[in-house]
Amino acid sequence: MKSKIIKGIVSAALLGGAVFSYAGPGLADGAAKFIGNITQSGTAPGPNDQFTQLWNQATAENGCKWGSVEGSRGRFNWGACDAAYNWAKNNGGHFKFHALVWGGQYPNWLNGLSTDETRKAITTWFDAVKEHYPELEMIDVVNEAIRTGPGQYHSGYGRGNNIIPALGGDNNDYAFVTTAFKMARERWPKAILIYNDYNTVQWNKDQGIQLIQTIKKNGAPVDAYGLQAHDMMSQGGGQGGTGGGGVCLNINTLKNITKEIWDKTQTPMFISEYDIATTDDNIQKQCYQEQISHFMENEHIAGITLWGYVYGHTWLDCNGKAPGCSGIIKDGRDRAAMAWLREYLKTNKGVNTTGLATGDVTPVEPVPQEPFKGSPIAIPGKVEVEDFDKPGQGKNEDGSSNASYGDDSENHGDSDYRKDTGADLYKKATGVALGYNQEGDWYEWTVNVAKAGDYTVFASVATENSTSSFSLSVDGKVAVEKVALSGSSFDDFSNVKANINLPAGKHILRMDVTSSWFDIDYFNFVEGKDAADPENKGNDNPGQGGDNPGQGGDPGQAIQTKIHMETPVLGAYDVFDVNGVRLGRMRAYTMEDAVQILKTTSEIKTQGIYLLRSVRNGAVKSVRIAR
Repeated sequence: MKSKIIKGIVSAALLGGAVFSYAGPGLADGAAKFIGNITQSGTAPGPNDQFTQLWNQATAENGCKWGSVEGSRGRFNWGACDAAYNWAKNNGGHFKFHALVWGGQYPNWLNGLSTDETRKAITTWFDAVKEHYPELEMIDVVNEAIRTGPGQYHSGYGRGNNIIPALGGDNNDYAFVTTAFKMARERWPKAILIYNDYNTVQWNKDQGIQLIQTIKKNGAPVDAYGLQAHDMMSQGGGQGGTGGGGVCLNINTLKNITKEIWDKTQTPMFISEYDIATTDDNIQKQCYQEQISHFMENEHIAGITLWGYVYGHTWLDCNGKAPGCSGIIKDGRDRAAMAWLREYLKTNKGVNTTGLATGDVTPVEPVPQEPFKGSPIAIPGKVEVEDFDKPGQGKNEDGSSNASYGDDSENHGDSDYRKDTGADLYKKATGVALGYNQEGDWYEWTVNVAKAGDYTVFASVATENSTSSFSLSVDGKVAVEKVALSGSSFDDFSNVKANINLPAGKHILRMDVTSSWFDIDYFNFVEGKDAADPENKGNDNPGQGGDNPGQGGDPGQAIQTKIHMETPVLGAYDVFDVNGVRLGRMRAYTMEDAVQILKTTSEIKTQGIYLLRSVRNGAVKSVRIAR
């Protein structure tokens, strides 16, 4: 054991971890990531206790929460938090502080304080934690802040308290979350700083991804994303993330979602509060067997924490039928899931390439991304979007990823071209186009620019709305901040243009989808600022290329209407209410036709806002129904 501790300390120093970054007790000793649990009392488990035999990471269930520590302003009780911290310190385990900022279980005296007084109280709380625990390995900096509506969050932010304005507000930018992370980094420069939330797989996956993307863009030093994983069963996590029911969440669905979260956030994950609430031993074992093995083998997951393990002493009660039913040891005996876990961890150590020192980190030799067709794409010239780079693996010394695109793993397209990538490629336009583009998706191409200077880039795009947009960057630096798109059909491609300055030589060109729902066929880079469209396709402005009457271009090109003699295609559109409940599916030739059908149908009895979503391309339109 001593050699493992020394090895772990060296690993922590190399990877920038803190004092507890090494394997120690428990079934996952020597694994690539920890498997931990919660402490529930003010006494630290001993070296021979069951907790120490089973687990190698501790999170205090309630003991480190602000309301538990500072119930009376200025008076701090660290007893239950110390129990978890001291167990890790004395037994060679990992410790996570849970949590600094949360809209729940904060002190009652915080309610009613002014914004200024709330800010002072939060700062004092951070400082007190820093003084008591100057070295922390992992911290849930912000807990349960996903926005679910105007002024509505996963926990009680703004309900009688001024936490949000005290930390900088929220103008749809989660500024208060970013502020909290910056405050934490100032105090714990080496800690793993985590954002933690529930329903991040089944119910609010997209909102969680958007939160991580937003705070990273705003400069939040977030190191990891904690998925509470109370929603691992077919009935989901329920309102407030209070545990699921039914059978196990389909394992392929889970694999696709964790891949999507990684692809779109490039942020390591923790499974932070895992539980399977059922009295059926076989169902619980199946969930553990499928899901824990996936978490262990997923290289982007850095650690797993179970939210209780003793039957009758966990927070879930199977809808009032059996208190503590998520426990995996009952009456001193292993349930089937616990018996499986013991056997699994004897021979399976998992994979961890996150760079976070939460186990015996798996070394990965970085492999760079490569041009899809072997050579960089020449500029000036066309970049066919479907020819995005082949992804590499691992990370480089500067921390940059060798991934070449970020998209969910489900292929919504109808083309067989590169169908193994999950990119949504459709047979349309000049051959193959990239569709179903959602905010957060991104793609990269290796290009070779003939000479440095100004270029005009023309993008062939189609959309059914006026809110879509993308940005372009070169080697990680923004080159075109926003290209706004508008249109009336996903079948009508036209060119939009922007000026861009490019350095000579080999570079990585990247497109980020900044607002959803458009199709794109290609980019065409033409030398010179405000150059003419070589294909005379699109809507160049007068005086910027000669595509208007009297300026040397085709006199009618800029104003002509495209006429398609194609047979209309009947499409499917799903109908949802404002709460996201699917009401049914209709058929229509266009989104506009679907809107009219929805407005006039007798099936909708109640007035209000409804949503239409195209099954083919995911485009969404809100419809107000008056009755």
